[in-house]
Amino acid sequence: MAVGELFLAVFLAMLFNRLTSPELLQFASQEGVRSKLKKWEKKLKFIDALLMDAEEKQLTDRAVKMWLDELQDLAYDVEDILDEFATEALRRKVMSEHHASSSKERSFISACFTGLTTSAVKFTINMRSKIGDITSRLEELYSQRTELGLEKISGGTSTTAWNRPSSTSVQIEPAIFGRKEDKAKILQMVLSGGSSETNFCVIPIVGMGGIGKTTLAREVYNDDKLIEVFNPRAWTCVSDDFDVLRISKAILESMTSSSCSLQNLNEVQVQLKNKVTGKKFFLVLDDVWSRDYGLWETLKSPFMAGEPGSRIIVTTRSVDVALTMGQSEYYKLKLLSNDDCWGIFEKHVSGSAVVVSGQNLNSIRDKVVEKCRGLPLVARTLGGLLRSKQRYDEWEDILTSKLWDLPEENDILSVLRLSYHHLPSHLKRCFAYCAIFPKDYEFIDEELILLWMAEGLIQQSKNKHLEDLGREYFRDLLSRSIFQRSSINGSKYIMHDLVNDLA
Repeated sequence: MAVGELFLAVFLAMLFNRLTSPELLQFASQEGVRSKLKKWEKKLKFIDALLMDAEEKQLTDRAVKMWLDELQDLAYDVEDILDEFATEALRRKVMSEHHASSSKERSFISACFTGLTTSAVKFTINMRSKIGDITSRLEELYSQRTELGLEKISGGTSTTAWNRPSSTSVQIEPAIFGRKEDKAKILQMVLSGGSSETNFCVIPIVGMGGIGKTTLAREVYNDDKLIEVFNPRAWTCVSDDFDVLRISKAILESMTSSSCSLQNLNEVQVQLKNKVTGKKFFLVLDDVWSRDYGLWETLKSPFMAGEPGSRIIVTTRSVDVALTMGQSEYYKLKLLSNDDCWGIFEKHVSGSAVVVSGQNLNSIRDKVVEKCRGLPLVARTLGGLLRSKQRYDEWEDILTSKLWDLPEENDILSVLRLSYHHLPSHLKRCFAYCAIFPKDYEFIDEELILLWMAEGLIQQSKNKHLEDLGREYFRDLLSRSIFQRSSINGSKYIMHDLVNDLA
């Protein structure tokens, strides 16, 4: 995907602000093109409403991809014209002020406007030609929406496209690779110091998408030592819709192993409170995205009746979510070693003719671990894709292809795109800009902040300096696992290869 497609919606929002600015509208009125610019704004807003649908369909529909590319080119051309308007308006203002300040004010003002006449006419003729071209292209793009089947997605998000499949507490694999130490540490946090604590303690597990947070939580949830200590237990996949009623019902159903038909939050939470009162419970909230502290306060209220020493594990990609729901500490999950990634891959292609034959096995291993870069999701997905391929050349094609060219049944792209999808609009454009960095490039925060400032990617604020806003942007992307601290130089940062690919 081109960078422009990712932040096109943000770019259009910037154009809307410029098209409605009083300075531009005043100058456009003098030039007699104000009505044209208002039509641009109206048409672009219609098109903007279709972008969510278009960005999803362009992955499988080349015609939609071409439509987005043309829209991106048009948006840049509109920005160029608005820049020319701003430059001409400033030129005229400067000339007027310069001549008006001289001792022969009247004669100079007269000469100024006489001198401006020729250049103004040339400017107007040139601009009207460009405006006519933009208008025609805009009308054509607008008319193509019907034949491309583009629609406005209600609510601004497509749940079918963006929600990951619900997770389960049932163990999928008999053993996991490379997480023995992590599991031991989490179990120690869960099982230690129960009687000295009040009610329950939240233990957040934080890491980028595909790193194995859910797998680790599942291993802890099913550990025999934990089962002996905690009753009841519950597992709930939260996902991006932090609906307190839905989540509360899911927890109650998990604890009771029976469906709940109640539709009133109070009734559900009363039953939940009765279920945990005086008991040491254990709860896993998997895949949490919301940082809304008020919603969390409401959700957790029934669990205040639990016995001291109760535990809640939260898995999330965001440090801010972890700090909202937990205390001051969280467990940061690290990438797996190359050996562990290879072990996962081997397990999922077990029995394949290519592996059994041992043909170029060292070369295959190098390519697999290079593609995984420590993410178990990639190792598992590649293993699943290749286990049905019986010829080495088929393996070669997949292992040398780009992530986005892998067969559609891989889920790496959808998992990574979730991280982008959940970024606020001002961060989407800043993230997409990071595509300028080559893979494995180490950078310092101030370096990137200055680049964002130079490109105008940081929104102006009356109360804060651009540098301070830039630091907030950077910290937010870091907390969402978009950036990581370099393992070589702790004062610098890096993007995981697959996150770099996404950009």
